[in-house]
Amino acid sequence: MEKLLLMLELQKQLNDATNGEEWAVKKVTKNGKAINWKRCIYMECAEIIDSFAWKHWKSIDAKVDWDNVQIEIVDIMHFVLSLAIEQYAQKGENSLEQIAKDMAQNKLFAQVQKNELSFAPSQEVMQQVEYVMFLVLQRDNFDLTQLFEQFYKLIVMGALDLDSLYKLYVGKNILNQFRQDNGYKAGTYIKVWNGKEDNVVMMQLWQNNPNYTPDELYADLEKEYNKLK
Repeated sequence: MEKLLLMLELQKQLNDATNGEEWAVKKVTKNGKAINWKRCIYMECAEIIDSFAWKHWKSIDAKVDWDNVQIEIVDIMHFVLSLAIEQYAQKGENSLEQIAKDMAQNKLFAQVQKNELSFAPSQEVMQQVEYVMFLVLQRDNFDLTQLFEQFYKLIVMGALDLDSLYKLYVGKNILNQFRQDNGYKAGTYIKVWNGKEDNVVMMQLWQNNPNYTPDELYADLEKEYNKLK
C-alpha cells in the first residue's frame, strides 16, 4: 500500500502543478480546459496496441516493442490514479490514504506483488488492453473497482510487478514534470533527443543509475536536454 500512496501523492502534486488545485472537483484545468481522464486512458491503450505488429497488411514480421508496452502501461497508471482521485473528490472524499487502501484491497492486487515477471502472449495482452478500453468507454455503468482489477491484470501481463511499476512510474512522473517545465503545453518542448524519444532516455538513465533520487533524475534529464540546445 505504501508504494500506491506514494504514487498517488506524486500524481496529485503533478496534477495540481499542471492543472491547478481544483482540477479534481471542477474537472477543468486552471486554463479552463476540460479534463477527461477516461479518454486519456483509452488513447494510451491505443498506443499500446500499436506496439504490436497487429496489422495483417503491413510489417507483419515486426517484433513487439515490449519496452514501449511497459512505458504505455505506466502512462495509463498516471491516468488511472488521476481518475481515482477525481472520482473520490466528486463524492467529497479527498483522502489519498483511503484511495490507496481501496486499491490495495482489490482482489487482484496480490498478483501485482508476486514478482513473477513474464510477458503474456501478444494476442492476450491486446485483448486485455481492449477490455480496459471497453471499461472506460462505459458512460452509465463505469465501475472504478473493476478498472483497478482489469488494469492489475494488464500490469502482470506486461511483465511488471509493484516494484518495477513504481520505479518506472517515478521516472515517468519526473519526466512529465520536466516536460511541463520545458514548454510541453506551449508546444515548444523537444520530445526526441538525438534520435531517441525522451521516454527511452529516461529509462536508460534509470538503468544506469538504479539508486537515483527523483531530484537526481530530474537534474540528469536537464543535462541531456540542454545538450540539444
